[in-house]
Formats: sequence, structure tokens, C-alpha cells
Amino acid sequence: MPTRAEGNAGSGKTVCVTGAGGYIASWLVKLLLSRGYAVHGTVRHLGEEKTGHLRRLENASESLRLFKADLLDYDAMAAAVLQMLGPAVTGTTNVLKAASAANAVRVVVVSSMVAVEINPKDWPQGKIRDESCWSDKEFCRSNESWYPVAKIAAEAAAIEYGRETGLRVVTLNPALVFGPLLQPTINTSSQFLIYFLKGGPDETRDKLWHIVDVRDVADALLLLYEAPEATGRHICAPHFITARELLGLLKSMESIRDMDHPAPMTSGKLEKLGWSSRPLRETITDTVEFCQEAGFLEDVDGDDTPCRFPPLLNKV
Repeated sequence: MPTRAEGNAGSGKTVCVTGAGGYIASWLVKLLLSRGYAVHGTVRHLGEEKTGHLRRLENASESLRLFKADLLDYDAMAAAVLQMLGPAVTGTTNVLKAASAANAVRVVVVSSMVAVEINPKDWPQGKIRDESCWSDKEFCRSNESWYPVAKIAAEAAAIEYGRETGLRVVTLNPALVFGPLLQPTINTSSQFLIYFLKGGPDETRDKLWHIVDVRDVADALLLLYEAPEATGRHICAPHFITARELLGLLKSMESIRDMDHPAPMTSGKLEKLGWSSRPLRETITDTVEFCQEAGFLEDVDGDDTPCRFPPLLNKV
């Protein structure tokens, strides 16, 4: 999907991407390199198995530098960020501190939709959720939903750090992310889709799932980095589908269509900046085709272990 950044808009600029080998981050690195940016990526391991997919990206040999860095290690993070020439993309307090030390003018933090949607007590029923809605951390804690608790706390800390220091912190709250993978290992959201394709013994709730394409998330991150008017939080959740509809859709791929649900939340703030998303059909089809080609749908000979639903997603 196009954004305001076209051609070599990033020529002469350097961006730091933390956790560069991950699902979303890999696509962001690919997009940044295609736009002419130099990229400093932090990874936990520099070996070929974990970083080969990044080193093989177009323009990587000239414009990508990888740093071994643990996000819990401030000195390691500072080494990566302080060598940058421009703003940083990051997600932790240590990186925010390192970005401040490097005089970065903007930091884009990847949060999650789970920091927005879980508010059963304070948000009026039927009202469309927007960026002013925060998930109820104590409610999540009481249900032992630790992933949302962590995301809520991390995003709130990042925003507060920006207020206290003057660092321009912008956050993105993506939905459940589907789409092809660049890294060799399967991620949680793809395991979710594989479970629906292969089946298994675990019970799943027929709730309304929010979906976005990983390539559209990368576009949104770059847009928030480049748009001077971007401020605060931004929901990135263009599609909505129930588990039952998703199962039916996968059984008959030719009938994939965008589901007509009243939107429980809006990505309007992001769309006003010029962002748009792929159709749900394209996202699901591309994900399934990738999983087939990568062999993720094949049973391993001699392994009778059933396919399992990602336990993390039963808590959101």
C-alpha cells in the first residue's frame, strides 16, 4: 500500500529498528531499505539462522547494519542508537533513553490492539473504540491476561516518557497480524491461522477477531515516522471477522469476501494521515499460500502431536 514516502525518500537518513528479525520488524526493515533508508537493526543473535532473511533483503549489503543487543541491556541498546544519524523506531524504555541521548526527534512504538479493546466496565457498550480507549489493566490482571497487561504498561510508560522528556513518542496499535513471513520461524498469529486450517483439540471462542496485514503495519509505521502531524496513539485494525466465519472462509477460499460487521473500533485517525489497508481476501489468501509453500501445513512423519491453538490468544 502506498504512503507519502515514495522512491528514495529516506536517502541520507538512518533509522533504528529494534527486534529487527521479528515478523513485523522484518517487513519494516524491507520497506525502509526499499525507500533508501540506512537501517540499524538490533537482534538478540547475529547468526545466519536468525538474521539471514534480513541480510538477503535488497539493498541490505549496503544499507543494513545489525547489532547484537538485548532490550534489557541499556548499554547494548545505546551502542546501536547512538551510532544513528536520525530518529529511532523502538519499543522499550531503554531504547527511549538511548534515543533521547542520541537527540532523536521521534520514536514510533509498536503497541497492540489489546491495549485498546479490553475495557468492559468503563467504555460505553456499542460505542466505537478509538484512541482514547485504554484497556483496563486491573481487569486484565484479575483474569491473568498477562500479555495485555504488559502491552498496556509498556505503551503507557512510553507515552509518559515522551511527556516528561519532550521526546516525540507516537504509538501504533495493530490488530492480529496476518500475511507472509520473511523470517524462517513461525509466529503466534500465523499459528492461529494454521490451527484453523489443520484443526485440533482445543476449544476456541467464536469472538470477533480484528485483523491487519503485516505489510500494511509496516506501511503504517513508516507513515507515522515520516508524517510530522502524527501524534499520540493510532489504531491499526481495518478488518473484523468471527472465528466461525474465518473457518468457513478457509474451507472455501474462493468465497473469501470482506465481512460486513459494525466496526467495534476505528482506524480513522491513521487513515486521515493517508494510510489504507489491503482487502481481507488478499491478506488471508497470501498467508495461506505462504504457509503451504513453506510447509507449515504438512504433518511431520512420526510426530503424532496435535496442532494446538496458541494459548496466548485465548487470553485476549
